[in-house]
Amino acid sequence: NAGGLGIIGAGGADAKWVEDQIIKAKTLTDKPFGVNVMLMSPYAPEIAQVVAEEGVSVVTTGAGNPESYMALWKSKGIKVIPVVASVALAKRMERAGADAVVAEGCESGGHIGESTTMTLVPQVVDALNIPVIAAGGIADGRIAAAFMLGAEAVQMGTRFVATKECWAHQNYKDKILKAKDIDTKVTGRSTGHPVRALRNEMTKQYLDLEKKGATLEELEYLTLGGLRKAVVEGDVKNGSVMSGQIAGMIKEELTCREVIENIVAEAAKLLEKGA
Repeated sequence: NAGGLGIIGAGGADAKWVEDQIIKAKTLTDKPFGVNVMLMSPYAPEIAQVVAEEGVSVVTTGAGNPESYMALWKSKGIKVIPVVASVALAKRMERAGADAVVAEGCESGGHIGESTTMTLVPQVVDALNIPVIAAGGIADGRIAAAFMLGAEAVQMGTRFVATKECWAHQNYKDKILKAKDIDTKVTGRSTGHPVRALRNEMTKQYLDLEKKGATLEELEYLTLGGLRKAVVEGDVKNGSVMSGQIAGMIKEELTCREVIENIVAEAAKLLEKGA
């Protein structure tokens, strides 16, 4: 309602929860909104079906390849926008029928690739004929830089965690608001599934285990239910406080409308200055 394209993050939730969120969102806005499907989730097939049945405007996908669901979603007129971390995957998604892609740099929170936003976005833009959305390391009116790189829009996560409307536990929000520029750590490189989160006791233990050559099972046991611990229960010591490196720039909890209006105003000034 404030001018952004809101996305319901399915995360590790089941299909019924996602369906309830979609139904609720429809009562709150007549504007388009989407759902992000984390493809590693065991509930992904059921969520994919719910999304199609409810006819949301947009689906974004992460942590996997959405090709097996592409035909279903496209048949319902849904715009499909996969998150990509490489030019190769971006090209594959375009061939598979994606309407746009989110080129997400490793500065972002959660599951990440290796390339930075600054290097990834222009290479993806040059390689594709569909729109590119920039993500990772973006929090204020300097979204103008993303447009200079060739992106046509931006995706932001961490900035919107620290908003009045976000239902994440206040402890989670406060940890973002207090974060410094060096306060994120990447775990899971040894497993091939790197994740960026704010450093705490969990990340310390995880990184120590990785150095000792721990098995995948040992590492997964440590993080089991970690995001829920942080987001729902407010355990920011042992939970997974997923956050982008941009957390160090976020110092105030605002409303979504205030965030968007501030960003648009700042970006307009910067773009006018550079014209």
